[in-house]
Amino acid sequence: MDNKSLFEKLKGGLIVSCQALPQEPLYSSYIMSRMAFAAMQGGACGIRANTVADIAEIKKAVDLPIIGIIKQEYPDSDVYITPTETEVDALVSVGADIIAMDATRRMRTGRKSLDEIFAAVRQRYPQMTFMADCSCFEEALHAQEIGFDCVGTTMAGYTPYTKGTSLPDVAMITKLAQTVHVPIIAEGGIHYPEQLRQVLDAGAWCAVVGGAITRPLEITRRFTSVLNR
Repeated sequence: MDNKSLFEKLKGGLIVSCQALPQEPLYSSYIMSRMAFAAMQGGACGIRANTVADIAEIKKAVDLPIIGIIKQEYPDSDVYITPTETEVDALVSVGADIIAMDATRRMRTGRKSLDEIFAAVRQRYPQMTFMADCSCFEEALHAQEIGFDCVGTTMAGYTPYTKGTSLPDVAMITKLAQTVHVPIIAEGGIHYPEQLRQVLDAGAWCAVVGGAITRPLEITRRFTSVLNR
């Protein structure tokens, strides 16, 4: 699918992030596939998923564009969302429609920069669609300059220099909407339908919602936090 057709499918819609880490109760590729199926039935326009195993299982269950990531930690870097060429290769092989990469200014493992790694994967996969997971306006601008196909607010509040950012980062979306020519994907801190409407009205092309839909442990804790027990 070419970029124009792919982004038309996502325009104005909701992408549901179906992820569970090993320490979480719903950690299972099969369970994530059912989460994705439920999201599709509920009207989602796409899925964001982590790991080759989960993406392969989700692709059996839904016919929606998938934003693929691989969370991989390295001892010499704080970057963990698709941080190296190895993870990109794996996501291409499993058939992710969009590959999201951390696009913050932090150094990758081996003291490699984003520019260095992205230049290599763009040359290797010129037709692949890449999403930049950014934490601030300047990073998103830079991601567009080096060739990312879309920019996201995914990392806002998660880098040392953006800690304390109010989420969802509507201010960043509004500023980007007046500046960039690639689609803006709002992600992070969208807990309620009215916040989804807010980020779309601010200029986001589409939005990703995860924990508010697919993490029942977190949802339950939000409710039990108000109880006097």
